[in-house]
This record gives sequence, C-alpha cells and structure tokens, in this order.
Amino acid sequence: MSNVLIVGELKDGELKKISREITSAGRKIADALGGKVTALLIGSGVEKFAGDLGAVGADSIVTVNAGDFNAETWANLVAGVIKDKNPSVVLVPHTSQGKDYSPRVAVKVGAGIVADAVGLSVDGGKVVAKKPIYSGKAYGNFKVTSPIAIFTVRPNSQEVVQKAGAGAAEAASPSAGDAKVKIVSSDLSGGNKVQLAEASIIVSGGRGIKGPENWPVLQGLADVLGAALGASRAAVDAGWISHSHQVGQTGKTVSPNCYIACGISGAIQHLAGMGSSKYIVAINKDGDAPIFKVATYGVVGDLFEVVPALTDEFKKVLG
Repeated sequence: MSNVLIVGELKDGELKKISREITSAGRKIADALGGKVTALLIGSGVEKFAGDLGAVGADSIVTVNAGDFNAETWANLVAGVIKDKNPSVVLVPHTSQGKDYSPRVAVKVGAGIVADAVGLSVDGGKVVAKKPIYSGKAYGNFKVTSPIAIFTVRPNSQEVVQKAGAGAAEAASPSAGDAKVKIVSSDLSGGNKVQLAEASIIVSGGRGIKGPENWPVLQGLADVLGAALGASRAAVDAGWISHSHQVGQTGKTVSPNCYIACGISGAIQHLAGMGSSKYIVAINKDGDAPIFKVATYGVVGDLFEVVPALTDEFKKVLG
C-alpha cells in the first residue's frame, strides 16, 4: 500500500484551485497503488476547507494552525506530517511557495524530488512524472527511486474530478522549528487582475500590438473572458508592460486551458513558457509566424480587427 500526501495552498484566505487539482491527481495515484490520500492544510482557519478537498478525493485532512508563510517553517511542518503519516508520494503545488519549501522538505525526509510535473501516471508501482525539458522543446518522464517521492505539480495541468473521499479532519501540531529567516515586509507589485500562473484563460500580446496604448484592446477581451493578461518578452523589453505579465523562459511558465496569443511570433523562448497550454489560439497577420506551428486554432489577420470582433461575439454569448 502506498499512501499519498498532498499539500494544499491558500491565498488571501481562500483555497487555491491547484489544491483541488493535486488532490484529484493524488486520488488517481492512490487508487492505482491501493493507498489513501491525506491532504495537509497549513494556515489560520483552514478547517473550513476540509469539505472541499474531501469532495475531490481526500480520505483525511490534516490541519495545522500557523501564521504567515515562511519557507523554513512550512518545510518543518510538512516534514513533520510526512514523518507522522509516512506517505510514499507527496504532491506540492509548483507555485512560488511550493518551489521555496519543497526542496527543503526533500532534504529533511531524504526524498527524491521532481519539479514542475505536468502529467502524473503510475507504472510498475511507481509514479511517473512528465515534465518539460530543454526549455520546453521536449518532455521527459521521470521516476523517483527513493522510498518517498515528492513532485511539484504545475497549476492547471491536472483535471479536477469530483470523487468523494472520507474527508475526515484532524488537527496536528508538528514542530515549526526555529526559523532563522523572517519576513518583515512585503512589497506587492499589484500584478494582474487575474494571476497568470493560476489563470485558466490567458490573453497575451507581443510586438504586434505596436505600443502600450493598445493594451486596452487585449484587456477588453481578457475582461470578458475572465482571463489574465500576458505578454511576450519583446513587449516587456520595449517597456510597454511590467515584467509581472511576461510569459516565457525568462518570465512565468503557465499552463492554461486556453492561451490566446495576439501579435506574438512564437519564439522558442516564449513557447517554453506556454507550450503546455491545452488549447492555443494564435492571431497574427504573418501566416508564416512560428506560433502557428503549435497553435490549435490560428487566425491570419490584423489583431486590431480580429480581437475587437472576438470581444463583441463573446459579449453576446456570455452576456
């Protein structure tokens, strides 16, 4: 029997979608290995989310009361629960927080770790993680041979399936340890209306938008769709928008259900950041642009005509 531990994540007091995604993924793995799924939630007042994770496959939910995020503290807490529950597989969100504490946890519990998994399956009693390699030019499949395997999972890469587990909640108090680094303040840029890494739809612009004064054209479509606004490196380097919007090898890596690329040629560095999107829609007046090679749907035309037309049609359909 191989049990699975998933570590959920919250933002502004709300459960993030990735928490449900990895719980569903954990349920599939546990069913294949004949084990159970334990979900770990760290924070204040997290007990109220036990039902959310129970509905998508968690057999038990362990809650740990803690203050604001601190990588050292979180690593100690997660490691403590791992030692108590003894799972064979641990799933962690591939977010700024997860990327910070997961390697520390791996060292503490002697686990192998694979980062940025976009696919999870079971073969020969071991979890196989599919992840991008060579800047997104290819995918590799990886197994971990240590008794405990940790995988960080990219947001929007796993399907949320309603499959109720027992959902029993229990409180735990593992040692938080003595953190040597403390966060004294945070200076937030403001960022997108919808966060890029978690967005299920992204409308992104490149050099083809011609200047910063034209972002409202794309923002209008994004607002109608409830999407995040993204940008290529060319647009960011030109000073047309802040780096917080950049998608690509030197920006954010995203995996939305739909990525709408407007006026983006499709350089390999950009594809590295969005190539795992479920559907890619390309709008570009250059029919030979590389973006069309990876696009699910392509429109050869002027984005300043196509995007407003799309916005109007979506308004009619979505209201």
